[in-house]
Amino acid sequence: MTERTTPFTIRPIETRDDAAVAQVIRTVMPSFGADGPGFAIHDPEVDHMTAAYAQPRCSYFVVELDGRVVGGAGIAPLQNGEPDVCELRKMYFLPEARGIGAGTAMMQRCLDAARAHGFARCYLETLTGMDQAQALYLRSGFKPLCAPMGGTGHFSCDRFFLLHL
Repeated sequence: MTERTTPFTIRPIETRDDAAVAQVIRTVMPSFGADGPGFAIHDPEVDHMTAAYAQPRCSYFVVELDGRVVGGAGIAPLQNGEPDVCELRKMYFLPEARGIGAGTAMMQRCLDAARAHGFARCYLETLTGMDQAQALYLRSGFKPLCAPMGGTGHFSCDRFFLLHL
């Protein structure tokens, strides 16, 4: 018998997860004031994450806790960016998925996928007030940038980070 070392599972998204992931995004983002124009909550892909991340050089993963999707994150080429740059996208966890190591494990899974897809750098955008997330980014080796990269359309984000893979 093998002992489970974590209370959660991280796995690739499946079609059956789309509604749960959309609900996580629509629950978490407003709790940080990220529900107005210029935030990812309004991206058309929110309701169709499996299809959006089935595109070349894209991956999206979900965090399951007790059989329930409680978070997710993915990587995709940075829109209007250089071909060697991916973006860490839509990394949101419900409160019960925080503080249990899921963020660190998800970050590793996404960065491994980015390397496997041939990216050399990983970019992300976030928001003032998402302090735990920013601490994770810094622990993972991301460095703050002074300005955004690419053309994500998320003009309301005010914090930008880059990691050389």
